[in-house]
Amino acid sequence: MTDVVIFQELSCDNGKKIGVITLNSPKSLNALSGEMIALLYPKLLSWQQQQDIAAVFLQGEGEKAFCAGGDIVHLYQAMKEHVATHDANTATDQLTTDNHFSPIITEYFTQEYQLDFLIHTFNKPFIVWGSGIVMGGGLGLMAGASHRVVTESSRIAMPEISIGLFPDVGGSYFLNKMPVGCGLFLALTGASINAADAKYCQLADYFIEQQHKENLLEQLKMINWGETIPLNHDKTSQLLQEFEQSCVNKLPSSPIKSHQALISQLVDKSTLIDIVSAIDAIDSDDKWLSRAQQSLQKGSMLSAQLAYSQLQRGKGMPLADCFKMELNLAVKCGYFGEFLEGVRALLIDKDNVPQWRYSSVDCIEKSVLDWFFDSAWSKETHPLAKLT
Repeated sequence: MTDVVIFQELSCDNGKKIGVITLNSPKSLNALSGEMIALLYPKLLSWQQQQDIAAVFLQGEGEKAFCAGGDIVHLYQAMKEHVATHDANTATDQLTTDNHFSPIITEYFTQEYQLDFLIHTFNKPFIVWGSGIVMGGGLGLMAGASHRVVTESSRIAMPEISIGLFPDVGGSYFLNKMPVGCGLFLALTGASINAADAKYCQLADYFIEQQHKENLLEQLKMINWGETIPLNHDKTSQLLQEFEQSCVNKLPSSPIKSHQALISQLVDKSTLIDIVSAIDAIDSDDKWLSRAQQSLQKGSMLSAQLAYSQLQRGKGMPLADCFKMELNLAVKCGYFGEFLEGVRALLIDKDNVPQWRYSSVDCIEKSVLDWFFDSAWSKETHPLAKLT
């Protein structure tokens, strides 16, 4: 069996080491499996304490993807075994009394969010090579790194609206850090963005062409790493900036930046109903805008409502609390049935005809939305209670 994650310790000129991690499942576009997470978390904890590890470099095997998201296909069966059996008339009553959540779903998202939080709070330089497809769970790995690199092939998205989920893995936190309106627009439309967009939206720090990766690794080994972590961060930043300067003329144009005024206008409404209507009413031959519009139109209206509500609640919320809120939402999505149907339509049967529960955002009962945000655990028993 091939290792799904490969760990290396590259020796540097001054005796320190670079910890290199490769997500090694190219056939699945390096989708983040529970097995990967179980390997990554303890290794990062160890490297954070290991005196001779100066920095960490995380990449995906192959040219196509860094990580195309969580391995949700493996969660499908668990959801089937723990799904609410409700109809339109009894949904609310059952949701309040029948919370038999899947332990597999709970464990997967708990472990994933713990890993993401560790990356956000990792003290040593943490470089992510975000080349190719970076979606969902892949963006969770990348968003919290101290040094986030994108390339000419980077295609980044939070497309959860297409599978009945919501922009998780810290989306409540980092989507709210974007230029006005951009985070909400991306959450509602699942729009794909490129390297320039990622830099504009503060999801990436450096643009470096793919061909320079091996040279970058060689140069990292030549840095005179010291014992002072802030100085090591500065040395890493300086090297990456030098590489970026040689590639700056290859940076693509940014669709989201060029549409910033329109995006701000579209989401500057008092209700989600008005925002969805405004996006639906876009009349443009711009391909990027049209694809974003169509994703919302075909997507789950419950996902749209959850995304809108989570970003409202997440404003100003500490990172740890964002992950705690998202775990509650994720576990309940695994039970409610919309996520199950989205995965079925897109990835299992692949008929691309999901039977969504709601035809519009104004059909969603307030009691159902309240249930999603009511915590399934007390503060003390929350699976992420240790995150602070």
